[in-house]
Amino acid sequence: MKIRVLGCHGAELPNHCTCGFLINQSVLLDGGTICTTLTMNEQKKIRYVLLSHIHADHIKGLPFLSENLIGQKGQKPVVIISLEKVLTGLHRNLFNNKIWPDFTKIPTEKKPIFRLKPIREGETLQVEGFQVKAFRVNHTVPCAGFLVQQKNTSLLYSGDTYKTHKIWKAASTTKNLKAAMIETSFPNSMEGLAKASKHLTPSLLSQEFSKIGKLHLPLFIYHMKPRYLKTIQKELKNLGLKKLVMLKDGVVFNI
Repeated sequence: MKIRVLGCHGAELPNHCTCGFLINQSVLLDGGTICTTLTMNEQKKIRYVLLSHIHADHIKGLPFLSENLIGQKGQKPVVIISLEKVLTGLHRNLFNNKIWPDFTKIPTEKKPIFRLKPIREGETLQVEGFQVKAFRVNHTVPCAGFLVQQKNTSLLYSGDTYKTHKIWKAASTTKNLKAAMIETSFPNSMEGLAKASKHLTPSLLSQEFSKIGKLHLPLFIYHMKPRYLKTIQKELKNLGLKKLVMLKDGVVFNI
């Protein structure tokens, strides 16, 4: 499983892009960064988007992807997968013919640019050679984390979350889990803000990660707020987790 980091931050500054991760060229984990990083040929290869939630830093690349794909010869609908409440919010608040045209019906209802496909919590969907499961996590809006499996390799993607349970429990019983991508947004000194906005700090990350029961699991950290990168990096290092990596935009890794 090859993962390309299009963006990995919880806000934007120059050279710091918001969350978007491309798996094996055709599946996106979130859509905060797409068109500013991928070429047109690369964009045309996207078949699915696994969407955690509808906050702007996770969806802002989708409108421009729709503009770039419309009119492309032989273009098939890109399928956006998430919990039903997430997809309802996406349609109501973005593709509503006010903020942006409704590309779930453009150019036609039978062949739109985007097709919304709900997934039930714990259900397994077959997606481009992957098996995908979604779990509700603890954020300020409906939000999903995902377990993505390809053959004998599974990846955990936390979505934006505060203290939660179901996804860690599912991960703990996943025998072929090879890596986890877990958000960590704020330094420890901002735990009050993390609680209010439903995010993690390095200290909270340590508590939540321990629930999986696999402390030697490779752990990739994302969604850091760029203003606090140095402090977060120092506090993550102090956790003493040997296989912890704080992601950077543009890197590619395999699991």
